[in-house]
Amino acid sequence: MNIELNRDYDFIDDLDTKLTNDETLSSWELFRMSYQSSVATMTKEFKGLTAPNHLPHMTFLEHQLECAQQVVEEMNGRGLLADEVGLGKTIEAGLILKEYMIRGLVKKALILVPASLVNQWVNELNQKFYIPAFSQRKRPVWDQDAVVVTSMDTAKRPQHKDIILDQEYDFVLIDEAHKLKNHKTKNYEFVRQLKKKYCLLLTATPVQNKLSDIFNLVSILKPGYLGNYEAFTKQFGRDRKNLFNDAHLKQLIQKVMVRNRREDTGIDWTKRNVETVWIDFSEDEQNAYNELSRISKESSNFSSITYTRELCSSREACYLSLKKMLSQDKYISNRSDYENFLSTIEQLPHHAKADKVIELIQHTDEKFIIFTEYRATQFYLQWYLQQHNISSVPFRGGFKRGKKDWMRQLFQNKAQVLIATEAGGEGINLQFCNNMINYDLPWNPMRLEQRIGRIHRFGQEHDVNIYNFAIKNTMEEHVLNLLYEKIQLFERVVGNLDAILADLEIGDIEKEVQTIFQESSTDGEAKIKLENLSSVISYAQHNYNEEDLDDTRESS
Repeated sequence: MNIELNRDYDFIDDLDTKLTNDETLSSWELFRMSYQSSVATMTKEFKGLTAPNHLPHMTFLEHQLECAQQVVEEMNGRGLLADEVGLGKTIEAGLILKEYMIRGLVKKALILVPASLVNQWVNELNQKFYIPAFSQRKRPVWDQDAVVVTSMDTAKRPQHKDIILDQEYDFVLIDEAHKLKNHKTKNYEFVRQLKKKYCLLLTATPVQNKLSDIFNLVSILKPGYLGNYEAFTKQFGRDRKNLFNDAHLKQLIQKVMVRNRREDTGIDWTKRNVETVWIDFSEDEQNAYNELSRISKESSNFSSITYTRELCSSREACYLSLKKMLSQDKYISNRSDYENFLSTIEQLPHHAKADKVIELIQHTDEKFIIFTEYRATQFYLQWYLQQHNISSVPFRGGFKRGKKDWMRQLFQNKAQVLIATEAGGEGINLQFCNNMINYDLPWNPMRLEQRIGRIHRFGQEHDVNIYNFAIKNTMEEHVLNLLYEKIQLFERVVGNLDAILADLEIGDIEKEVQTIFQESSTDGEAKIKLENLSSVISYAQHNYNEEDLDDTRESS
């Protein structure tokens, strides 16, 4: 008996119409459409990977091979890759794409990544996987059968958007997919409208705040798979803990998400050596700091505490910010105090932190990456290093793609030091460097881990040395002692700290710390409040790790 199969694609137009008109869909309708979508995109059975045989120069880790095989064999090419930072999500995604291309299932692919990572993705796909990927430049290439790497902002531009949405892609990949957690954003709507057969979402933090984060991401991969949002929240609630506590939900998510943790990979990671470098202000610097603290507490401007932070970084950063504030705000209550303080800053010597940098690196040829919070400090440090015959290059968010690549190459091949701001350090991989100076400690521990992840990741052959600068008798001493050392963030990967903060309803820990300093009348009061904050986080962290351990035991 011959059975003829006819694939019905009408449901796609039906789904698109209802979503466009914001019509309510029942869970049954969504299930039916999800089932039809799976049937329509179904490919022949996969048994094993062939791509590794075509890439003899590559050595894949076991968890990377297992991830790729699981996505192509069990997830039909639609999966959420959620490995922890540094485990090689890019490698896994490249392997999956290569597998589909070898089998003739992918010719046209769109890869959406942060603008700062476009060239890095192109190079990795070209050099490691022999995939002829290229970035979107001035000439439109959207209608070609090709692997195009571009940023979300570029793809959404008016001259590109409609053309892209009109294409039928075999493969779509979105890096940093946690930025799509809100279904009301234009980015989410744009990705949802893309016509795609296979789809990969990459993020190390699939659930940042609420359970709706994972619902929205999964709905991009498989619309209707989790029903509609009302039915989903009614059954599973909104608490992100239910992702681990509800066996049925956990089983559903495991069918669309792969998450590997460092401790489960069996990799012998290099050590993370952490050293706190305590710095004493000179007498003039300490007097200036105390005076600015007094002025800031008397100011009604909530952001005035920022100037004190900047003075702990460099006189240049503080001076420029105060000048800008005085020129823009004509109604400052204690304006004369700030104006007089500018004269005080002008008389200060070179910053004690900068002298410590010279002391640390001038007698070695090893490479260092220095992270600062402020561009003015970045400029100052580059000048000060030059005065001591130490070569350095800057790296910041305002650089265009080509210049970032050039700075990275200069650092790898010539310069001893790379001085990076927070935005500049996003996504750049620097495994060839194993020394980091946190010149200014961020007040958000997640940003600190992102910094360290630039050098302490798979491929690092040496133990990593991290030097954390902090000035005694300043707010930096309180932040380092209480917010960092008490919850031991330097010794291990931050991991699920973002989820822990969400459980504690701490939306922005940096603002929380800033409020503590702003509202405290004395340093002693600020210290007590920071002590309480770190105790709450530490206790929640302990409970979270216990739950995670129980979850691991149940699944093993």
